[in-house]
Amino acid sequence: MSKTLRVVAAIFHSEGRVLVCRRNPEKAAGGKWEFPGGKVENGESPEEALLRELAEELNVGAATIGSLVSRSTTTTGEAAIDLACYWVKAESVPQSSTDHDELRWTAIGELSELDWAAPDLPAVRELQQSTVLSEKQEEC
Repeated sequence: MSKTLRVVAAIFHSEGRVLVCRRNPEKAAGGKWEFPGGKVENGESPEEALLRELAEELNVGAATIGSLVSRSTTTTGEAAIDLACYWVKAESVPQSSTDHDELRWTAIGELSELDWAAPDLPAVRELQQSTVLSEKQEEC
């Protein structure tokens, strides 16, 4: 039986683009793209964990956690990753990361062009699907 890790991630958004981060090569899933975040520690709520991780990884001191965008479980190797992704607004835009070698603002329609870490793929699909639905609703 695999161990389940609870993980949270932030989806920063601005003008139809979202912030994506490429994992440092020496980390697990090195070179893969993901939304920034990390593990939920014992006794933490998902929102508390996300605020802590954003402060540690991206030096984001003040952020507002919004609604849940996507939640899914993906099995990778020995563990199942239960990933919850939330909309996030921050007072300052992240410029660098302790866990990533590149941060990039990417159009939602171009997300599928990146090489994603498996646990983030359901959130990517959800973002792209909701964008397609929004565009079709605007056409009506």
